[in-house]
Amino acid sequence: MEQKYEPVVQAVGLTKLFRDFWNRPKARAVNGIDFEVRPGEVVGLLGPNGSGKSTTVKMLLGLLYPTGGKLTVFGRSPRAVETKREIGYLPEESYLYKFLTAEETLDFFGSLFNLSAADRKQRIDQLLEMVGLAHARRRRVGEFSKGMARRIGLAQAMINDPAFLILDEPTSGLDPLGCREVKDLILALKKRGKTVLITSHLLSDVEDICDRVIILYGGKVRAEGALDDLLAVNNETRIMTPTLPKPAMDQLLNILRKNLDGEEFRIDHPRRTLEEFFLDVIATARRESVETSGVVSSGKIADYLAPDADKNTVLENLLATPELKTSVAAPEAEKSASAASENESTSAKIAEALKETVGETPAEPVQPKADKAEKLADANRKLDSLLGNLDGTQEK
Repeated sequence: MEQKYEPVVQAVGLTKLFRDFWNRPKARAVNGIDFEVRPGEVVGLLGPNGSGKSTTVKMLLGLLYPTGGKLTVFGRSPRAVETKREIGYLPEESYLYKFLTAEETLDFFGSLFNLSAADRKQRIDQLLEMVGLAHARRRRVGEFSKGMARRIGLAQAMINDPAFLILDEPTSGLDPLGCREVKDLILALKKRGKTVLITSHLLSDVEDICDRVIILYGGKVRAEGALDDLLAVNNETRIMTPTLPKPAMDQLLNILRKNLDGEEFRIDHPRRTLEEFFLDVIATARRESVETSGVVSSGKIADYLAPDADKNTVLENLLATPELKTSVAAPEAEKSASAASENESTSAKIAEALKETVGETPAEPVQPKADKAEKLADANRKLDSLLGNLDGTQEK
């Protein structure tokens, strides 16, 4: 029995027709496509330039209104404010205010979501550490390289802790190390329950991280499915073994020749990709503590991006602390403390009035009990006199 789920994105017959000045049909950018994005998966939206990717993304963001069909995000219209709160978007070009620092940029975007100053500060610290820009937090964004601007753009897309991330060319402008870190970040976000839609022309990056792909051409869906299903070559078989001794290799070759009836086959050594070799060299340099002035990422996910289950666990652990249990279970104690605070404030005002009228300060050094009683009686007389004078003034 299949598990039922509510799709994050559902498009049925989605169409977008652009018209010219005289309202005549000019271009059918999206032509009746059907697709969905399921919770917790990474989906690649692929296609050449002009295939309808950007138009589809703009409709998902509520920036364009569909000409026909139906499109929902979290079961609502993409234009609903509630929907936009749940979306994080990284555009292909990072349009940032160049005169703001990295810290100020994230603070600005955080304020757009009405986050408190304390929440903004906490998230900014974690995000800058996560994208490797903690050392450049007070540098102006206008001074950043394209790769650094891409990193701060990725951070701003996650400042609101979105449930659905739309990343347009997320690895554009990044070095191989940055590409690997971004891909690892996306996979980590997936593990934490986030849903991600990626558009990219770097198909190797898509292959590394996507569960499914949707390929558009001419405004239509030309292929869709899981990568394992789409890329498997079913009419060939690959066998990978450790290095075999020569007698075993000769025996294997004889078996292959006998069973393949003269068909060609190939035996070679597997090799790593250039990306894997590059990353291995960098990792070795880091283990040797080689200094660098470039970007250094912590490799950690910001704590606030944890799923709700993790947040509830943290809250339960905090409440399990005896001190916190007492404070949560005894709201009356807080009321008493508040009342005591008000009484102290009232006493302070009376003491100030005494000081101004009588010229004495109520606070006295430690004295014998008899002296204290005498002083107290004297203070009561002065207070009664003061209050009497005030009452007389009010009556007049």
